[in-house]
Amino acid sequence: MAAKVKKTTRIVKKQTISPFKIYWEKKNYILLLVGILVSIIGYYLLSVGTWDSTESLIISPILLFIAYLIIFPLSIFFRPKESSNTSQEG
Repeated sequence: MAAKVKKTTRIVKKQTISPFKIYWEKKNYILLLVGILVSIIGYYLLSVGTWDSTESLIISPILLFIAYLIIFPLSIFFRPKESSNTSQEG
């Protein structure tokens, strides 16, 4: 009888690169956190006081508008300008 030979197989793990690493930088994450903070403040002011208070009817909708329609899209679409090292000679 022949002896059984163990075959060792080596598993190579593929490293996946996050798609956010391509263009998300520190400024993008800061803007995202600011948007989350502004929206939390907006929802808090929405819940404070009576339904017809100034905070519930005026301030909180403005803060939520700024968070959802300005800060969040800005954090997603913000991309620093790429500097080109080529000089134009005339």
